[in-house]
Amino acid sequence: MKRSLSLLAGVLLLAAAALPARAAGSDAPDIPYTRFRLPNGLTVVVHEDHKAPIVAVSVWYHVGSSYEPAGKTGFAHLFEHLMFQGSEHHKDEFFRPFELVGATDMNGTTWLDRTNYFETVPTTALDMALWMESDRMGHLLGAIGQKELDEQRGVVQNEKRQDENQPYGRVFEDLQANAFPANHPYHHDTIGSMADLNAASLADVKQWFRDYYGAANTTVVLAGDIDVATAKAKMQKYFGDIAPGPAVPRPQEWIAARTQSTRGTMTDNVAQVRIYREWNVPPIGSDDLSQLDLAATVLGGGKTSRLYQRLVYKDKLADDVSVSPMHFELASMLLLQADVKKGVDPKQVEAAIADEWRKFLADGPSADELERAKATVRASVIRGLEKVGGFSGKAVTLAEGQVYLDDPGAWKKDYERTMAATPQTVRAAAQKWLARGDYTLTVVPGKVEAKDMAAAAGRPAAPGKPAPKLSKVDGFEAGKSEVDRSTGVPQVRQFPELSFPALQHGKLKNGIEVVLAERHAVPLVHVQALFDAGYAADQGRKLGTSSFTMAMLDEGTKDLDSVEIAKRAERYGAVISAGSGLDSSSVSLNALKSELQPSLALYADIVRNPAFREADIARIRGQWLATIAQEKTQPTGLALRTLPPLLYGKGHPYAIPFTGTGTEDSIKSLTAEDMRAFVRDWIRPDNMKLLVVGDTTLAEIIPQLDAAFGNWPMARIALPKKQLTAVADPARPRVFLMDRPGSQQSLILAGDLAPSTKAPNFLEIGTMNGAFGGTFTSRLNMNLREDKHWAYGAGSFIPNAIGQRPFMMYAPVQTDRTADAVAEILKEARAVIGPKPLTDEEIAKIKFNDIRALPGEFETGGAVMGMLTSIELYDRPDDYVQTLKGRIEAQTDDAVEAAAREVIRPDALTWVIVGDLSKIEQPIRALKLGEVQVIDASGKVLR
Repeated sequence: MKRSLSLLAGVLLLAAAALPARAAGSDAPDIPYTRFRLPNGLTVVVHEDHKAPIVAVSVWYHVGSSYEPAGKTGFAHLFEHLMFQGSEHHKDEFFRPFELVGATDMNGTTWLDRTNYFETVPTTALDMALWMESDRMGHLLGAIGQKELDEQRGVVQNEKRQDENQPYGRVFEDLQANAFPANHPYHHDTIGSMADLNAASLADVKQWFRDYYGAANTTVVLAGDIDVATAKAKMQKYFGDIAPGPAVPRPQEWIAARTQSTRGTMTDNVAQVRIYREWNVPPIGSDDLSQLDLAATVLGGGKTSRLYQRLVYKDKLADDVSVSPMHFELASMLLLQADVKKGVDPKQVEAAIADEWRKFLADGPSADELERAKATVRASVIRGLEKVGGFSGKAVTLAEGQVYLDDPGAWKKDYERTMAATPQTVRAAAQKWLARGDYTLTVVPGKVEAKDMAAAAGRPAAPGKPAPKLSKVDGFEAGKSEVDRSTGVPQVRQFPELSFPALQHGKLKNGIEVVLAERHAVPLVHVQALFDAGYAADQGRKLGTSSFTMAMLDEGTKDLDSVEIAKRAERYGAVISAGSGLDSSSVSLNALKSELQPSLALYADIVRNPAFREADIARIRGQWLATIAQEKTQPTGLALRTLPPLLYGKGHPYAIPFTGTGTEDSIKSLTAEDMRAFVRDWIRPDNMKLLVVGDTTLAEIIPQLDAAFGNWPMARIALPKKQLTAVADPARPRVFLMDRPGSQQSLILAGDLAPSTKAPNFLEIGTMNGAFGGTFTSRLNMNLREDKHWAYGAGSFIPNAIGQRPFMMYAPVQTDRTADAVAEILKEARAVIGPKPLTDEEIAKIKFNDIRALPGEFETGGAVMGMLTSIELYDRPDDYVQTLKGRIEAQTDDAVEAAAREVIRPDALTWVIVGDLSKIEQPIRALKLGEVQVIDASGKVLR
């Protein structure tokens, strides 16, 4: 279940025939499209983008959880899962054919007003994708039986447990129940109740399909390497014979705004008090919502916002605060969230919020605040033009407009309204919608009892609910089938070649190396200063020094404070970030080409002249400690903080929490001098490479980079060396248990050490991991999710590292199946290196996917930058990507099976299991895996 919050607004009724989108201004972003409708009522939107040989297929059904009647909550989402179980002519996992052709960005999501399914495929695999989507749309019921329903019911219930097992994971259920009356379609959350999921019958879910999955209730967006004529022919061929379906009773706009303020309290396994406030505001398509988007940015859109300035900077009452809108079809929600600083009375935070809210309602935004907010929106829209599909690409933007507003170009009208907003229009909308009628939820730390897990009753039913209106189906009629489906899924025998930019090299006046990959699809330039440092550079220092120091770089320079830095970045539409990974530290710039020069000047100032002022250190230290405390309430955070130190042993550079945040004691003791020493040792021109991707040339960028960095003097001290010593296997398996009372699930993490990313058999290790636990149809996921349905997902992963890498198997499983799941993971690990090695088919599947996904993997500048960074970090040749296909093909089955035996060592595993020990400890001990110890959140042995 995911949310999609694209900028959408305005209503433009278009004719059913194909109609090109209206032309945009020359300096404005645009997504040209053509829309047409099949005779059966199915709406198709086509956007041509030929920068890569890929097509995004996005199928949107106009039904979500708001259509569920009482007693059937969770049906829309449960049915989404069932749609991946195969169809009448493909009785297998839906993902399997897509893995063989290299599909990317593939998933399905359900939300309040819609259910969508999407994938991005090589252009040559479009027929296969359309056959698959149309087969489950038109030929599903015969493939759904009680077995499939029971399987996915279990998976969905574990998804619910997994969500609720996270800190603040039950908040949105409470917010919806109290935001909307009991008879409002938005009163309940999308995942539904356990009782309703248990009660779902096979007849119920089949009727859901008949009621809502007709062609006339569907929009398909094709975005990418396709033209309109081809789209028309293929859509008619594959979808033209599907019935329109019945008229759908469409819920109507009902904002249900409140006039009174109400309150609630929730106890949760959290590290700090969090305050939520929610207002009901107009739906997608309204002018006021555009104004409220801007109001939210000014009030709580980052460190320059009014609430952040007041609560975090000035009064020091909160570690974080934000305000953001959530756009929906019947009504929208504007949500404030504030993390109360430890030891602070929440009432003080609420009083400060109320004071700033009152001032804003009285005066509205200043001209400068509004212009910076607009600049941020414009830059965000331009960045959104890079990607055709996925969770938030251009296909999503067009689909949202069509489904909700009958206008694929609705986002553009919203954008134009945003750019035309004035302080007066923003203030007027805020006064109308944000002056009264909020709901406040305070989440407090404490033990979660079973009674606390019950859903909030929320608001009672209310009068004024508008009657639904039937959707149009008259005049729509299905045609004859043009496809012989008895022959099965169309085979894809040809695949497009990868297009990856040739790397170009240059040098600045002082010798700093520059590597450029040109990409001219959108007017963006990415720059990354890459330093050989990272978490491993904390060796001999206080843990967390690397991450904390890098996070401090944009908190102030010699001439600019953190607020002025943020304001300038907003004006330029630039995104600047700094951070560390395991082996490297970096500072990144994502800039509009039109604002590259001032953005580079600001960026260089941040890299070269950090100030490390005491007030800024104190502020970030408080937020950092709060983050560590939050990590210790998250099952995954707990495991990733604990397992690496156990794997590598005391004193190793990697024997640290893999979150990079360090420990409370180390962060409390960090000083400005510690940070200056880190910068002096590691953040220096002779330890830096400048990587550039985007809309520029070497001749253009070198002078600009020279102006920013060319006079940075080289360091006079030797560069430190990291000691990445080899670590031997433990003599026997080890088991560490961590108590998290009340957990609905246990988080199982088991690991050992694998060879470096630089190892000669790096590809074989990756192929092995993909087949064993790294893909949807891998052995671990198919066992624990699809076969046993004890988990929402399970798998294995191997983070990249210059030294030995951790190989980790993971599974968040329902509490009563913890020991069973541990036994299954161990069984799979023993089998893959023993009696049940990876098959030719399993290995070929991963190789095919890795090769055929290449054309779609480098669609964005960010993806190219990620590969460029890997090339530099792991000493790969410039043509690494261009020659990757041949090296993947050259892998032998024997070499992949050998990689499995090298990496997966069941008798050397270290297990970290986080859960309710009162329920799981004895069953785990009974497995006799090895020595069992109980540890606390810091890794200290308790018993």
